[in-house]
Amino acid sequence: MKIKLDENIPASISEVLTDLGHDVDTVPREGLAGADDDRVWDAVLQGQRFFVTQDLDFSDVRKFAPGTHPGLLILRFRNPGNRSMADRLIAIFSSENVGSWGRCFVVATEHKIRIRSPVA
Repeated sequence: MKIKLDENIPASISEVLTDLGHDVDTVPREGLAGADDDRVWDAVLQGQRFFVTQDLDFSDVRKFAPGTHPGLLILRFRNPGNRSMADRLIAIFSSENVGSWGRCFVVATEHKIRIRSPVA
């Protein structure tokens, strides 16, 4: 899976996801750290990458409707420390069928995952 990690995701995740067989790019590696959301989103769309972020500006399912993008995972943690976020992301990408999440709008908390798929 082609993935782009936002700048608010621990950098250590990139290496782990690569080891799991994913093609991972990051917002900072692309020179977009600090860029506005529209510019980051354009890069996501141009690269056709599944986007992982905890930026709630991307959480409007109407604006980011399933099927209109390569896929979006929003992390919603009560206490979003880097270690807990890294552990949760590793668990998700190790145990879930994330390959089927293309074009989906996904929200993950510490304990749940909600997937909104494109309407057929």
